[in-house]
Amino acid sequence: MIDVAALAVFIPTFFFVSITPGMCMTLAMTLGMSIGVRRTLWMMIGELLGVASVAVAAVLGVASVMLNYPDAFAILKWVGGAYLIYIGINMWRAKGKMSVNTHSPSDVSRQSLFTQGFITAVANPKGWAFMISLLPPFIDVDQTVAPQLLILLSVIMITEFVSMLAYATGGKSLRLFLARGDNIKWMNRIAGSLMMLVGAWLALD
Repeated sequence: MIDVAALAVFIPTFFFVSITPGMCMTLAMTLGMSIGVRRTLWMMIGELLGVASVAVAAVLGVASVMLNYPDAFAILKWVGGAYLIYIGINMWRAKGKMSVNTHSPSDVSRQSLFTQGFITAVANPKGWAFMISLLPPFIDVDQTVAPQLLILLSVIMITEFVSMLAYATGGKSLRLFLARGDNIKWMNRIAGSLMMLVGAWLALD
C-alpha cells in the first residue's frame, strides 16, 4: 500500500498543477464555451486515457530502472527533483495570460474530439517529463507496484476530470476570473511553490 504521508504530499501538489491553466484546461474551456459541456466530455475522455497511458508508461519504465539499476535511479531521482524545481521556477515566472479561441467548429465529431484529447495528452513532452519526474519516487518497489500505481492513477484521473469539468462548465465566468488582476499569476505561484518543495523533497529524501 502507498505511504499515507507521501499521498498527502502528492494530492495537493497534483491538484494545484492540474487546476492551473494549461493546454488541456484551456482546450476544455474553449470547447465548453463553443460546443457545450456534454460534447466536450468526449475530448475529456480522450485526454484522461492519454494521461493514464503516459503515467503507466512512466511508472513501469522507471520502476524497471529502480529494480535493475539502483545507482542509476539515485541519479534519476536527483535529475527528477531538479526538473520539478525548474518547472516550479518557470511557473513562478509565468506572465499568466490565456489565449482562448472561442470559434471552434460546432460540427466536430465525437471521434475527432476524443482523438484531439488523447493526442494532446500523449504528444505533450512536458507531460512525459512531469510524469517521469513526479510519479516514480512515490512508488515503493519493495511493495507490490500495481496497487500503488492504481491509487496514484485514481488521484490523477479524478483531479484531471474535475479540473477540466470546472473549466468547461465555468466558461465565460471562469475566463473573466482568470483574466482579472493577478489571479492566474497567483495560481501559478502556488503550484510552482509546491513543485519546488516536492522537487527538493524528492531529491533529498
